[in-house]
Amino acid sequence: MREEKYHRFFRSLLLIAAAASLSGCDWVLFNSKGQIGVEQGNLIITATLLMLIVVVPVIVMTFLFAWRYRASNKQATYTPEWAHSHKIEAVVWGVPLVIIIVLAVITWKTTHSLDPYRPIEAEKPGMTIEVVSMDWKWLFIYPEQGIATVNELYIPEHTPVTFHVTSQSVMNTFFIPQLGGMIYAMGGMRTHLNLIANETGQFFGLSGNYSGHGFTGMRFMTHAVTDQEFDQWVGQVKQSQNTLDFESYKMLAKPSENNPVEYFNAQPGLFRQILGQYIDYKKSNHAGEATHASSGAEE
Repeated sequence: MREEKYHRFFRSLLLIAAAASLSGCDWVLFNSKGQIGVEQGNLIITATLLMLIVVVPVIVMTFLFAWRYRASNKQATYTPEWAHSHKIEAVVWGVPLVIIIVLAVITWKTTHSLDPYRPIEAEKPGMTIEVVSMDWKWLFIYPEQGIATVNELYIPEHTPVTFHVTSQSVMNTFFIPQLGGMIYAMGGMRTHLNLIANETGQFFGLSGNYSGHGFTGMRFMTHAVTDQEFDQWVGQVKQSQNTLDFESYKMLAKPSENNPVEYFNAQPGLFRQILGQYIDYKKSNHAGEATHASSGAEE
């Protein structure tokens, strides 16, 4: 009796601990506010339900068989010579095979439809935002508006946004959970991510790839606003006295933790310069001249 009381006590403690640990969970991936996020959430749910078709019956039958064929049940059929059943084999192999085929078809279709490089079709024209991950902050450049911000992102609702993403140093991951998938940011390389906000709101953004002791401060807020509010915000940023060219960018790129929001008027072509800083232009020019000379000799 005493041991049973202890077992009950420890089970109760375990349940309380589990409830407490889950109380802080935030189901942002299933509370998507963007077209891509909604489709990705539906894909996760569909895949999970398909796999539960196998998992749930196995769990149920495990307890059912243990109860049915317990030693005290004298009515259970005892067949020590039984070895094979075509019906059981058909179910055990057939059902998972069908599920794998269905998952394969779904995966093939969604791999193409949810390709991060694929432009999003919408009634409103799209816009481009250039993203640079630093140690440990995010730089957002708006080439069409001529502005740049640190750790703050504004986008108009219902507007397809193409993010061009790179890194100043180590690899990071650009991720806005409620709008859609993530994409890697790598130094000297440019990746693309297409997202759209279905409604106005504030959405948390972060880096999904550990990049050093200041990593926890690599967070930003994404504001999805109306067109009018976006234009007002652009005007506010343009009033900043700070100008961001490549020289001032080098100063900004120095490591800093929990960096505050900053506004800049951005120099045209800055993102191209950031990408090009890893290229040896002398070798590049020599290679181009050699190629041109050889093609001229052939002519």
